Amino acid sequence: MTPVGQRSPTIRDVAERAGVSKSLVSLVMRGAPQVSDERRDAVLRAAEDLGYRPNHAARSLVRNRSFVIGVVLADLHNPYYAEVVDGIEEAARAAGYRVLINTGDRTTDGEAAAVETMLQMQADALILAGSVLPGARIEEVAASVPVALVARASRSSSVDSVTNDDRKGAGLAVDHLVAIGHRRIAHIDGARGAGAVGRRSGYVDAMRRHGLASKVRVATGAYTEEGGVEGVERLLSSGEPPTAVFASNDMAAIGALHALEGHGLRVPEDVSLVGYDNTALSALAHVDLTTIDQPRRHMGSLAVQLVLGHLDGSVRRSRHVVVEPHLVVRRTSAPPRRATRRGEDATRIRTMEPTRTSG
Repeated sequence: MTPVGQRSPTIRDVAERAGVSKSLVSLVMRGAPQVSDERRDAVLRAAEDLGYRPNHAARSLVRNRSFVIGVVLADLHNPYYAEVVDGIEEAARAAGYRVLINTGDRTTDGEAAAVETMLQMQADALILAGSVLPGARIEEVAASVPVALVARASRSSSVDSVTNDDRKGAGLAVDHLVAIGHRRIAHIDGARGAGAVGRRSGYVDAMRRHGLASKVRVATGAYTEEGGVEGVERLLSSGEPPTAVFASNDMAAIGALHALEGHGLRVPEDVSLVGYDNTALSALAHVDLTTIDQPRRHMGSLAVQLVLGHLDGSVRRSRHVVVEPHLVVRRTSAPPRRATRRGEDATRIRTMEPTRTSG
């Protein structure tokens, strides 16, 4: 720490202490990757010894930039967004930018306030992951700074987007369940969540393609564990019980798993279950969820590349990138039980009686 009354150390002081050039110190302080570990360590040791801290405010004034990318997430509790942020931070750091993160808490008002905070802090660009803001408001923001959407499709000429092909992903889930013998396949939708409409329509299209239009069942849910629980309760409270459930995301699938087990139903012996996102949560040994993968880190990295293209002037028109989903088969999906047992299972599900085991 610099004693009171003594001048603060400068980048020149750090360079002299480390025996390197000022430009190399600048590269290290920006987190640039093209520096050897030996020189990076020497610069960081010198900076620590001297109590040096980079003057980002001065840098911003000189270049008329904050070198900050603001990131607004729909939901901090969803691991999907944490994995998107991993990709954002890695790409931003490599380009010499810092990342500030805020959340809209899945509400329009909350997200609008988070975006306004980022603008007031002079963020050079914004990445909105899972945005629920009206398109008109996003267009207004894009008139001030470059904006990229993650997990929300856009056709805007002024807003970039990185999305997964949600319709195709939903189709992969249904195709898998049909291939292993299921016909009564239900869907717990994601309500207003980003991509929910595409996943719902993809489910319906795939069911029709397989000649199962009469079996289509969509239960209202949400991209949360609570949404998955509510969806299962709706599916089991009326109508023919499903032998398989496709949940709108992994969080909803986890809630659905707990709800099914609470009714004495085993997954996958009684009901198969498929999620969406392939988050780290889905791969946990005690969950082992069959799911649809979308490359979260890569999508975050792509969003950074899109906004940087506008900041450095190399790109003038918006770009819309669609990445491919992939099926990941794990323990929670299996062929349905024999037809001779389905009547018995249906009766037990409707009466909500827990499974009894003989002692």
